[in-house]
Amino acid sequence: MNIERFIASLSESQPPKSLSIYLRALWYDAKGEWHKAHEEIQDVPDKKASWIHAYLHRKEGDTWNANYWYNKAGRNMPGEDLKSEWEYITKEMLPT
Repeated sequence: MNIERFIASLSESQPPKSLSIYLRALWYDAKGEWHKAHEEIQDVPDKKASWIHAYLHRKEGDTWNANYWYNKAGRNMPGEDLKSEWEYITKEMLPT
């Protein structure tokens, strides 16, 4: 799957079954389902999940919590807009 196919899947009512937990969280976020995205990713104990978790809290406006999760992910909070960050994370999570 590439970014174009992933974005096209947003017109569906459910995420594609082949999506990883990371992409599923990003899919729900893009659909405007922040709470579902957060629920999907919050208990996954790795740096990729922490990065998505950080992005979600940044989007929520909870800067302190976002910084906590960026730190767990080994990253700094980016200066770019949320849309650009979502696209960058999504591209990084797509299989190569």
